[in-house]
Amino acid sequence: SLWPLPFATSCCGIEFMSTMSSDKDISRFGAERPSFSPRQSDLLIVLGTITHKMAPVLKRIYDQMAEPKWVISHGACASSGGIYNTYSVLQGIDHIIPVDLYLAGCPPRPEAYMDAFMELQRRIQNESLMKSRTEARHKLLAKA
Repeated sequence: SLWPLPFATSCCGIEFMSTMSSDKDISRFGAERPSFSPRQSDLLIVLGTITHKMAPVLKRIYDQMAEPKWVISHGACASSGGIYNTYSVLQGIDHIIPVDLYLAGCPPRPEAYMDAFMELQRRIQNESLMKSRTEARHKLLAKA
């Protein structure tokens, strides 16, 4: 079971709240406990627009998480800057942290998030060598 850390900055965060309701029941996947401490979570969910001023905060939170850790880029703004093609908005969080899954939509529906969550669980289950995954992450971060 993954313990998600929601990093919500705009409307995607509001839509994400419905996944925690009894109607969607994310607890059946073992993720009913959102953690708001990076040291106690292993899944970072970035929800919404990230400005250049907020980017160092997001990077620091990612760095504080223990390995193994995963990242979901939730929505158009986190994935590509969305409709905000301006000097102040980061055009995708993958410029500062590695992303495991991109979730399309503005905002994505709760069902789409649950599909992405199950896909991430499948990927984690099929990972054979954690060492090679960690090395790939370090190479990506070294380029940044």
